[in-house]
Amino acid sequence: MSSTNDPFHAVNDLLAGISAKVIVVDFHAEATSEKVAMGWHLDGRVTAVLGTHTHVPTADQRILPNGTAYQTDVGMSGPYDSVIGVQKEMVLHKFLTGMPSKFEAAKGNPKMCAVLVTCDPLTGRASAIQRIMLGE
Repeated sequence: MSSTNDPFHAVNDLLAGISAKVIVVDFHAEATSEKVAMGWHLDGRVTAVLGTHTHVPTADQRILPNGTAYQTDVGMSGPYDSVIGVQKEMVLHKFLTGMPSKFEAAKGNPKMCAVLVTCDPLTGRASAIQRIMLGE
C-alpha cells in the first residue's frame, strides 16, 4: 500500500488486487475537477467511473479514449422538487437566517437517476453510456 492517503494512490493499490474485467468505480466526491481527473486517471483500467455526491445529473457522459465510461455525477434518486432531497423551505430558512434546522426529506415528484453502461465482459471496455432519469 502507498503511504500517500489520497484517492488516486488508493485506487491504484485497490486495482492491483482485483482480477475482474468489469470494474465500476463510484467516486463520491464534491469537486467536479476531482471526478474528471479520476476518470482520466482510470481510463482503460476500469469499465466505468461514475461520480456521485452533488445529487445533480450532469450531461457529460462519454466513453474516454481507452474504453472507460464516464459521467461526472449520476444524480440522485428521490424527490426532485427539493434541495438535494430535503424540503426546500427548510434549506432556504437555514440559508436566509444562518440558524441550524432539522432537515426532513421532501415528498413528491420522485425521480430515479441512473446510467446504463454497455461493455464487453471479456475485456471490460465500455462501448456506450446512457444517462437515465425516470419519474413523473
